[in-house]
Amino acid sequence: QVQLVESGGGLVQAGGSLRLSCAASGRSFNYYAMAWFRQAPGKERDFVAAIGWDSGEQILYADNVKGRFIISRDTSKNTMDLQMNRLEPEDTAVYYCSARSTRCEVDVRTKAYTYWGRGAQVTVSS
Repeated sequence: QVQLVESGGGLVQAGGSLRLSCAASGRSFNYYAMAWFRQAPGKERDFVAAIGWDSGEQILYADNVKGRFIISRDTSKNTMDLQMNRLEPEDTAVYYCSARSTRCEVDVRTKAYTYWGRGAQVTVSS
């Protein structure tokens, strides 16, 4: 059974930092793109960042997090992280880890990802 489990969410003041982690089990995602999405109350789930199986070659960020967030993965541990710096109240959302089921490039669309975690709450106070 494939599972993606997020950890590291919490409450932080504006300007602070948090690090999210996603641990995958049930299969290896070493050759599959993975991504972070987020969903604020009453809004759609939005793309945050994605990383390809070759890590450094394929990395995408949403414009509103570029320069503040850093996505990374450790294929030896089957994990993916999201380092979030200079957090803003607008970053408040539930953050979801996701993974593709085919060897395709990174994608910004939710429908491109087959596996999803249950989410981790990130709250940024002003």
